[in-house]
Amino acid sequence: MGIFDKGMKKTKDGFFSRLSKAILGKSAIDEDVLDAIEEALIASDMGVDTTMKVIDGIEDRVHRDKYTSLKELADIVKDEILSMLDVSDSEAGPVEPFDFSKKPYVIMVVGVNGVGKTTTIGKLASMLRAQGKSVMLGAADTFRAAAVDQLSIWAERSGADIVKQGMGADPASVAFDTVKSAVAKGTDVVLVDTAGRLHNKINLMNELTKIRNVMGKVVPGAPHEVLLVLDGSTGQNAYVQAQEFAKATDITALAVTKLDGTAKGGVVIGIVDRFKVPVKFVGIGEGVDDLKVFDKREFINSIFSVDDIKDK
Repeated sequence: MGIFDKGMKKTKDGFFSRLSKAILGKSAIDEDVLDAIEEALIASDMGVDTTMKVIDGIEDRVHRDKYTSLKELADIVKDEILSMLDVSDSEAGPVEPFDFSKKPYVIMVVGVNGVGKTTTIGKLASMLRAQGKSVMLGAADTFRAAAVDQLSIWAERSGADIVKQGMGADPASVAFDTVKSAVAKGTDVVLVDTAGRLHNKINLMNELTKIRNVMGKVVPGAPHEVLLVLDGSTGQNAYVQAQEFAKATDITALAVTKLDGTAKGGVVIGIVDRFKVPVKFVGIGEGVDDLKVFDKREFINSIFSVDDIKDK
C-alpha cells in the first residue's frame, strides 16, 4: 500500500463511483466515458479550467493514437493529470523539500488560521529532527496567544529550539531574533510561523514584506522558501486563500492538509496548475507522521489506479 492510499480513499472512492457508472458495460471510449471523467474531476474540486485542460488532452491523444482500451484510457488520464503537476524539476518522484547546502535554510510559513499551519510546522520540525537536523522555530504569530503556546508544545515535543516574545510583539522582531539566533547556533533549518489574517490585506502584505526583509538582513536570500499551508477539505475556498496570499508575498511551495477527511483531493492538482507552485507536503491524518513529502506519481496512483479499471 502506498503512503497516500489510506489518506486519499475518499477522493478515490468518489471518483470511481462516478466513473464506473459510465464505464460499466462499455467496450470502447465514447462521449459518455469522457463526460464521466469530466464530471468526476470537477466533483473532486480540481476546478473547471484544469479539468478542461485534462479533458482536451485526453481527447487529443485518443483521437491521435486511436486508443480503444479503457485500461489504456486510465493511463492517458493519469498522464494528463500528472502534466498539471509538472511545475518543478522533479521528473517523477518526490520533490526535494529542503536545500541543506544553505545554512540555516529559512522557511517562512503562511496561511489563514484554522488550516493547520502551526501543526504543520510542528510536524515538519519532527520530520527534520528525525533526520538528525537541528531546527529552530520562530513564533511570529504574535496576535494569538494560542499560536505561541501551540508552537512551544511542538518545540518541546520535537526537540527543536524556539524563539518567542510576548503576545502583541512585533512579528518582524521575532523573525529577526529567530534567524539571528539560528546563525549563532549553527542551526540547519528555521521555520517561522506568521499570522493568518486575511481581513485586512494591506496590513497582511506589509507585515509579510517586513518579515521577509528583516530575515534577509541576517541571512542574504532568506527566506529561502515561503510555504503556504492550505486546508484541502475547504475545496474552492483554498483557491481563494492561495490567490490572496500570492498577492501578499511570493509563494514558493505548498503544504495541503486534511486530505484524509475529504473527497476533494483534486484541489491539489487545480491549485498547482493555477498558481504554478509545487506541492511539497500533504497532510493525510492527525498523527505526527501523517505529514508526507509529496510524490506526484504516487499521489495520482492513489486516486486513479489502473488496476481499478478492467477492460470489458
